[in-house]
Amino acid sequence: MQTEKEEVYPRLSQINSPDDLKALPKEELAPLAEEIRRFLVANVTKTGGHLASNLGAVELTLAIHRVFSTPKDHLIFDVGHQSYVHKILTGRKDRFSELRQGGGMSGFPKRTESEHDCFGCGHSSTSLSAALGFAEADRISGSDAYTVCVFGDGAYTGGMIHEALNNSRRKLRLIMILNENEMSISKNVGRFARNLSHLRSSEGYFRTKDITASVLLHIPLIGRSIFNGFRWIKNALKGVLYGTNYFENIGLYYLGPVDGNDEEAVERLLREAKDSQQSCIIHVKTKKGKGYAPAEADPGKYHGLAPAGKVVPAGTSFSDEMGLCLTEMAQKDTSVCAITAAMVNGTGLLPFQKAHPARFFDVGIAEEHAVTFAAGLSASGYRPVVAIYSTFLQRAYDNIIHDVALQNLPVVFCIDRAGLNASDGATHHGIFDVAFLSQIPNLKIYTPITRDALRRSLELALNDSVASAIRYPSGHEDPAVAELFYTEKQSSGVAVRSSFRPACAETLDGVIVTHGRIVSEAMAALSILREQGKLVGILLLEQLKPYEEIAEQVQALLPKHSCKILFLEEEVYAGGMGMMLSDALSAYSVMQNKDVRVLALKDDFGIQEKNEPILRSVGLDRESIAREFV
Repeated sequence: MQTEKEEVYPRLSQINSPDDLKALPKEELAPLAEEIRRFLVANVTKTGGHLASNLGAVELTLAIHRVFSTPKDHLIFDVGHQSYVHKILTGRKDRFSELRQGGGMSGFPKRTESEHDCFGCGHSSTSLSAALGFAEADRISGSDAYTVCVFGDGAYTGGMIHEALNNSRRKLRLIMILNENEMSISKNVGRFARNLSHLRSSEGYFRTKDITASVLLHIPLIGRSIFNGFRWIKNALKGVLYGTNYFENIGLYYLGPVDGNDEEAVERLLREAKDSQQSCIIHVKTKKGKGYAPAEADPGKYHGLAPAGKVVPAGTSFSDEMGLCLTEMAQKDTSVCAITAAMVNGTGLLPFQKAHPARFFDVGIAEEHAVTFAAGLSASGYRPVVAIYSTFLQRAYDNIIHDVALQNLPVVFCIDRAGLNASDGATHHGIFDVAFLSQIPNLKIYTPITRDALRRSLELALNDSVASAIRYPSGHEDPAVAELFYTEKQSSGVAVRSSFRPACAETLDGVIVTHGRIVSEAMAALSILREQGKLVGILLLEQLKPYEEIAEQVQALLPKHSCKILFLEEEVYAGGMGMMLSDALSAYSVMQNKDVRVLALKDDFGIQEKNEPILRSVGLDRESIAREFV
């Protein structure tokens, strides 16, 4: 008797490993691809995740696993947005109900998850460098394993891909697959290129070329000259008809472009590349969102989905608020420019792009370039704002130090997705930026957690003479935070907000000093403490650096009597706010009788081992906060 899954997915239910896929008759591949797409839509629309990119990579992934044999052969995806089909084919389809859930299956390849995931990822443009490492290791050890690297035309805008190409060489068992989904990246697109692709992907192409070369080179005396002449004529003709082929110019075999949603065509090219036993680049063209009409119509919208039933709060998100504020400010100040690294929608800059196209720059996946480019604009008298995710800003650390801060240039960094980001996991946690930015001279750090505070921070940063970093989380403001901390009794100019009146400070059992989204969890901890008969206040920081200036404001608000002071942060401890601010406060006498503690991530990437809220998983939940005052 068939199970429900066997009835809905008769072919897919029988695929539990790549060997099962290899045994499948060719005529079953198209129906299998259709089942996989239905499976992806059914599951990812429930759990959330990357849908459109995986729908477009179905046939490509099927072809790869039919030609190569993981885990002996190494398969590396760039970013990993398109790795779901690979997970399905390597025995993980029954885990899709826990995709991107705490302690569940990762949304990216992960070495500890499967032997078929040889290299973990989550950031763009790293794949080819890693693949070269595997290929060279196989060369050194004498292994006959192949390394297959899949990267998209988006990743191709990242500098690391080109650095790796520059370091590649012909005599490696390395197959590089450039997956282009409807965005031209070179001249090799169109009728001439398709004709060239047909010739090169034919069964006898490599064999004919090798035989011709062998015959010519064995002609005494003049064979080498004739061979070189033929090769020169061929390359010259190609240059006239098709334009220069960058990949072949650096010594790589180029095959394509080919329809990446035609499994048979892709498989044929992969086998040709494998038989050549040398480094090859295969150019495929796929349709993002293929097979699911809504995703085909709007692949951007369906690139990443939230879990079904997730309630979106009213009002604008922090990302959208930043984009709207910056657009308004740029209307008044024509020196304001906006820069993003291929994240126009994600960072809320679409309104700016439409309103001020001449001052908007999407530099592609090139964070280092984005920062130094901003430094050049700043040195020329403009006021550039670089909108970037916290986890991606890590790539540009040297550029911030060397090109911005050292030259004392007033570049503004709008750091999105600050703090823990449970769905994407450790690769996307924004937990390091406070620590690494705190070490840099000539730079201020703002930490707004309401929309009004974000606007105020942006105004201050754009009118300052030094670089500024404004960090804020994903999502929306918590109305309870605005109600508790932002009253008319407090000056709009202060950088430290208090949940208690200064006159009441001497009745407190302790104070929590914090910033960012975790203040909501601190407020919940106060309720627990009140039930235990303890009265604790909160100081909310709108700004961190310069720490000496913030310490001056904090010390004036602290109780004079002996009590506990808890520095709470949703980032790493080493070099973070707690360490830096407590050190700055140590110069004040008010700290001499205090029990000082820091609650933060300590030597931890924030990897969730259980299906529980992320803050509880890393020990930063309300109960953990309350226990610090026991």
